[in-house]
Amino acid sequence: MNLKEQAIAVCGAGRSGQAAARLACAQGAHVTLLDSGEPSVPGLPDVDRVFGPEALTWREDVAHLVVSPGIDLANPLVAPWVEAGTSVLGEIELASRFWGKRVIGITGTNGKTTTTELITHLLNENGCSAVAGGNYGKPFAEIVLDDASYDVAVLELSSFQLETIDQFRPNVSVWMNFAPDHMDRYESVDDYRDAKLAMYRNQTAEDWAIVNLSNGPGIELIPQTLTFSAFDEGADFAYRDGQIFLRGESMASMSDTYLAGKHNAENLMAAMAVGSIQGLSTAGMRRAALSYRPPRHRCERVAQTDRGLLILNDSKATNVHALESALRALDGPILLIAGGKQKGLSYDSLKPWLAEKVCHLVALGEIGQNLTELADGLCPSTVADSLMAAVKTAFREAPDNAIILFSPGTSSFDMFSGYEQRGDVFTDLVEQHLANI
Repeated sequence: MNLKEQAIAVCGAGRSGQAAARLACAQGAHVTLLDSGEPSVPGLPDVDRVFGPEALTWREDVAHLVVSPGIDLANPLVAPWVEAGTSVLGEIELASRFWGKRVIGITGTNGKTTTTELITHLLNENGCSAVAGGNYGKPFAEIVLDDASYDVAVLELSSFQLETIDQFRPNVSVWMNFAPDHMDRYESVDDYRDAKLAMYRNQTAEDWAIVNLSNGPGIELIPQTLTFSAFDEGADFAYRDGQIFLRGESMASMSDTYLAGKHNAENLMAAMAVGSIQGLSTAGMRRAALSYRPPRHRCERVAQTDRGLLILNDSKATNVHALESALRALDGPILLIAGGKQKGLSYDSLKPWLAEKVCHLVALGEIGQNLTELADGLCPSTVADSLMAAVKTAFREAPDNAIILFSPGTSSFDMFSGYEQRGDVFTDLVEQHLANI
């Protein structure tokens, strides 16, 4: 892709947009950065900027429009360009045109970040220089611009990023799972699935696809495949009695790692599947798995009390499937704190888990009342008007030896800036409560 002297517009002045602008400039393009807000963007001396309302009407001729993943193609900032037939690329697609090394792409509704970290950790611990990026870590364009010498880029890929690929082709693709999400952006579940399926668009029989046998993409794949599942022993990577097996060979014991729950077993299986394709030894992968510590806010252990209460912070659970996965992976009784922003999702799939494992539901946020109505007849429930009130109720209602699980099942923007702040506040409130007992 030759960008020299080409006019390029980049929509969105966040981190990925800035990285895309820098990459296009480095390739000799004339770049204009567009954003309907008034962001603070230090640096980028060679980039023209059109911010605020003017960005919505700016229509100079450009060879390509690079769209940041947070911007819907139906957004007024982008839609006129799409309708006019302008070449529209995402930051992932742009960066891939200037990356000549291996790419591992990870998508799915849940588990992407932990699996991306695990893959990167296993590779680096076994002498293969890997860097994490995409929807997690560095923007892909930033990796391309980095002077460091990497053997492989490990990219977490959201549906938003996959919407705007064209020629992007991962050497290894990983499908973690699928469940409805982002229904505030997509018109249907099929549209959301189709966006994720774009990961396979350019893969060939020389490539590899690692797929969840129990919750896979649901299409016939061209690349070679390896399967994994913690719930179906027919998978290549299977889970039994706390052990991960590859076609009968023991690969790792979950009790020896810092990971908990069957959902994390699947994350480790997927990572080991990538490692096996990359030629890593079983001993090397096992050793690396034992030293890996998972990222925060993902069934993170906060405390264990004298009453035997185990408190877990699963603030990263921003959709129904993530909440369901946590309930499925843990043994009850569970006092569940859930709720947050109204995203237009159905929570009916939680009913069996509320009846089977949840001893009390504490609901909060915009969907709090809806959740208590859902729980009616299945488990006791309480509506809390704040996270502080929810924590106090949880400690009051939880029986001895229960798990207090904070797994909201939706995003946090009705109360917090993001799941990280939400999880931090929860952790602080738990520690304050325990200090005052």
